[in-house]
Amino acid sequence: MATASSLGFAAAIGGVGGACFAARRGPRVAALAGLAGAAGLATSEAVARAHQRPNEIPALWQRIAVSAALVAPAGSAAEAAGAGPRTIGTLAGATVGALGIRPQKVVMGPLVGLAVGTLLRRTGAPGSVVAAAAVVAQRVLSAAVFRDPQVSLLAERARTEDLPFVVPRPARSRYVGTDYVHALAEELGGTYTPDSRDTGIVASLDALAGPDLDPREVDPLVREFYEHTTRFALDIVPRWRAWVRPGYLAYRTAVARPLGQASMPMNQREAQRGIRSRIDTISGVDGTVSVRGWIRSFADDDEPIILGIYTTYEVDGAGYVSVGFPLPEGSFTATLRPQNRPDGGLTLTSRVDDGQAGHYLSYVDTAADELTTLAVPGFEERLDVFLRDGVLRAEHAFRIFGYPFLTLDYRITRKP
Repeated sequence: MATASSLGFAAAIGGVGGACFAARRGPRVAALAGLAGAAGLATSEAVARAHQRPNEIPALWQRIAVSAALVAPAGSAAEAAGAGPRTIGTLAGATVGALGIRPQKVVMGPLVGLAVGTLLRRTGAPGSVVAAAAVVAQRVLSAAVFRDPQVSLLAERARTEDLPFVVPRPARSRYVGTDYVHALAEELGGTYTPDSRDTGIVASLDALAGPDLDPREVDPLVREFYEHTTRFALDIVPRWRAWVRPGYLAYRTAVARPLGQASMPMNQREAQRGIRSRIDTISGVDGTVSVRGWIRSFADDDEPIILGIYTTYEVDGAGYVSVGFPLPEGSFTATLRPQNRPDGGLTLTSRVDDGQAGHYLSYVDTAADELTTLAVPGFEERLDVFLRDGVLRAEHAFRIFGYPFLTLDYRITRKP
């Protein structure tokens, strides 16, 4: 059911988009077009919400309409700056293609946009129309070609206890950074221990026992790394696939670094700055550790690389590791299933379909203790920790829709 805020948001977007579409015809026509756009998009929002089923995102046609209205002002601005239809179409297509994340969509976006811009060049269509048409064409074609959803609404306003695979630890500000656990301890009223000595990302590997993992078969050094992570130092070598580097570089500059979260090294030169690895903990009144925050930052200036809140839980006789990465008013959670390796190593993977393992993006309403959670089925990761030639190593591989895009190679050594 549509809310006043969702209707107001749709009306505002529709109003601006409508005015941009008719800007060439003078202020009066643009104002009328703006009113029509506001009424039209608000009405379609109400219809889409009325037909929206529980735990579903709004209908595709409504999402396409909103995205077309959103891009119209950018098209007008690009035209005012001197860009032609083909340039505007290509940029709009490239933007919506990149937001689609899937590699094929990233490639399709600028091509579709260029085609739309070329077709509309002879019509004299304004830049707002060219940009909107490129977005509509790209999204319609993508929906026709790629039938599997990129995200799905898993739960709306669910109780946190009903989603054990989500770590509901949001950031209360726009910056996460290396002091997150300290701020969380003040919020929770627990005992904060910075750089906790002799602490692991899990309390005991026995908590992860299940059909695919017998902790007794795990090499003692691998087990020690998980249960006493702070005894070890990390050296990292990132291996990025060429096709993802430009997009991630833009994301890192515009989002990750200002956020202080998920700012991975781009090359070996950056990795040579050194990695500082530590675990900050929060303990309750009984002294039991309730929060384990594994913080990795660059050693030279403590610039944040990534911070994850590590938890374990058990369901149907199988243990899982859930890692929550705090975001403003939300979190991104990776829930991984443990598996034995034949060489005594340990694998944590999301590449299983068991209703638990996977990746989840959540909005956290801390006041109501409720979650609205999206599943992100196209994202996969696998972490292998093992011994090779007597040296403890880890290989952390990431895929998007089956395409590998990043592997982090770790060399793990005991601290002096």
